[in-house]
Amino acid sequence: MSSAEINGTGVRLRAYRPDDAEAVAAGYDDPLSHRFLPALPSPFTVAHAERFLSEGIASIVAEGGVVYAIADPETDDLLGGISFDKVVPGRGQAEIGYWVGPWARGRGVATAAVRALSRHALHAGLHRLELLTHWDNPLSMRVALACGYRREGVRRAALPDGHGGRDDLVVFSRLATDDGAPIVRALPDLPGGELTDGVVRLRPLGPADAGFLAVLRRLPEVWQTSVPAVPPTDEELRRRCTRAAAHWLEGSRVDLVIEDAATGEPAGEIGLFYQEPATGQGMIGYSMLPAFRGRGWATRAAQLLTLWAFAETTIARLIAGALPTNVGSQRVLEKAGFHREAYLRSRLPGPDGTRTDDVQFVLLAEDLLSEGPRLDG
Repeated sequence: MSSAEINGTGVRLRAYRPDDAEAVAAGYDDPLSHRFLPALPSPFTVAHAERFLSEGIASIVAEGGVVYAIADPETDDLLGGISFDKVVPGRGQAEIGYWVGPWARGRGVATAAVRALSRHALHAGLHRLELLTHWDNPLSMRVALACGYRREGVRRAALPDGHGGRDDLVVFSRLATDDGAPIVRALPDLPGGELTDGVVRLRPLGPADAGFLAVLRRLPEVWQTSVPAVPPTDEELRRRCTRAAAHWLEGSRVDLVIEDAATGEPAGEIGLFYQEPATGQGMIGYSMLPAFRGRGWATRAAQLLTLWAFAETTIARLIAGALPTNVGSQRVLEKAGFHREAYLRSRLPGPDGTRTDDVQFVLLAEDLLSEGPRLDG
């Protein structure tokens, strides 16, 4: 199944050479490599690289795997490495993995290399390739999707983290019968990375937002109307922030921070949950810090998000809910174009084992086109 060289778009996969040792050491000693390849020695030295080139590659090959250097086709400079291992011959299955040096990132190197090796391996007799990523590695998830790998689920506690714990890994797979075309995402990226009307700006929630989210999500009026209705722990907040990009790429939800467009100060959050792709129904929810309530910013945020959802996704119907006593939130939804549709008794779990009623609102794409949004609040 091994080939001397494999040519891809802008990359050439070739055998490693002894003179690659310094570049291998530089790539493996990079902070991102240590984060996502926790078994690597730290620091990773040229001596470690030489041992990998002389012994590590031979061990992988002896177990049925394949290892290639990723090289620049013009200069032959080392850009990274790629392999498949953990081969299960009886299943025709293997796991693909790669690394790209910091000097070569942002150029599509990983995508080109994964495409090239995947095509070669699946045409040469393998039936299934897996690509596993950490939750907080959305760049690798983007590579997987661009190379035709479909997300399948999560492998719990699949990898030691180097600190005595174990990390979950998100599983992507590609079959020999797949065409390899990029996976079409249900929830695409925002144009330019944000949505704004000049007053508020919506941008993706990320790892740096855990402190802000803790302040917002631990307000009694916020956690008591959340599901579950308990104050979130530090670990839950950390996961919410570090996994937000992965959920977006999966197509299940979009988490956004509402900012003051003039200052960049966080004012609240708003999310879109794609509950029922089969029926085209999604749901939005939002929370604002007390200092920013009453300015009409939640309405503006809802309008920006709903306009994007109807224009850029297959969502045809958006719902949102509010407590019967939360007249302010109901007014936000009405100003954003939503119509009251139902009163759902005992719809949600409340604090301390209680149940709460929910007033449900709905917005359809045709409603938005016929009536237009209202910015009077």
